[in-house]
Amino acid sequence: MSSASVKECLQLQLLEMEMLLSMFPNQGEVKLEDVNALTTIKRYLEGTREALPPKIEFVITLQIEEPKVKIDLQVTMPHSYPYVALQLFGRSSELDRQQQLLLNRGLTSYIGTFDPGQQCLLFPERKLVYEPSIQAKPVKNVFLRMWIYSHHIYQQDLRKKILDAGKRLDVTGFCMTGKPGIICVGRLQRAIIETEGNGEDLRLFHSFEELLLEAHGDYGLRNDYHMNLGQFLEFLKKHK
Repeated sequence: MSSASVKECLQLQLLEMEMLLSMFPNQGEVKLEDVNALTTIKRYLEGTREALPPKIEFVITLQIEEPKVKIDLQVTMPHSYPYVALQLFGRSSELDRQQQLLLNRGLTSYIGTFDPGQQCLLFPERKLVYEPSIQAKPVKNVFLRMWIYSHHIYQQDLRKKILDAGKRLDVTGFCMTGKPGIICVGRLQRAIIETEGNGEDLRLFHSFEELLLEAHGDYGLRNDYHMNLGQFLEFLKKHK
């Protein structure tokens, strides 16, 4: 792969890491093997460093609620990712050998569903649930928020369908068009019994609308532009 192509891959990796760190903002949730890794890549892309930087390697710690288990995901981004497969391995001291084997088979299968060029790291936690909960726990008021990471959202008719669906389903959040396309939807799931509080304090947004940000770089009239996820990160910080 040419140096120009490697730089394109590294740029996409930085954008994906910005998004990942915004989704897991708590200390210890994402641990870089080299704390200077992202800075080193930025220097390489800016031309202030000639040598190819090391691969991005890190661990994501996820707490799965049902069944309740903590899982560490060891992630390695090859220099050519997302055009070659991500290296992903799950570990947990709370899983036996067979469960851990099933977990990693599921992760390998999940990675294999993506085409070359598609970023696949921002997956929902439910991908890691290896078996259903035996008994459902009593639920009062639960606020649900789902993040949907799409390869791209460009077409006008698709954008309209997403906005119409958001209004019809009475959800709050946003739809960020471009590449990648990101949809955030939130809604209160009400139990049958009456409970104290209405969960409104959990909402980050008060409506569902289209989010328009600047494209990253100059793409002219092309419609395969990459969105500025740094600007998106600032948007998320304002809605903590």
